[in-house]
Amino acid sequence: MTDCLFCKIAAKQIPSSIVYEDEELLAFKDIHPAAPVHLLVIPKLHVATLSECNETHGELLGKMLALAPKLAREHGCEVTYDADGKPAGGYKTLINSGPDGGQEVYHLHLHMYGGARPWPGQR
Repeated sequence: MTDCLFCKIAAKQIPSSIVYEDEELLAFKDIHPAAPVHLLVIPKLHVATLSECNETHGELLGKMLALAPKLAREHGCEVTYDADGKPAGGYKTLINSGPDGGQEVYHLHLHMYGGARPWPGQR
């Protein structure tokens, strides 16, 4: 797709703060972060929305989701446990799909949010 912002980022035509890259995926910092850690994970393959995915995309979707814990560890927002087993830290993943789902860029992407709360706009 020639007009897609995220395709241009994946092709390195538009600069971004890349935190991870392999043959299929690219992860970079969101330019308008909604949390102390706000990363986007995109496939290099253009897929407009999650709604366009089917069983042939299962491996790609799994790889996107499995990348989130690795990125959380690297950015200091992984889930940890104290000696009593009480959890601390953590992160949130989100995929918006379509206008009513809040999608703004029509290239499949997973948001990963983390860091100490409250996040901007929250109490």
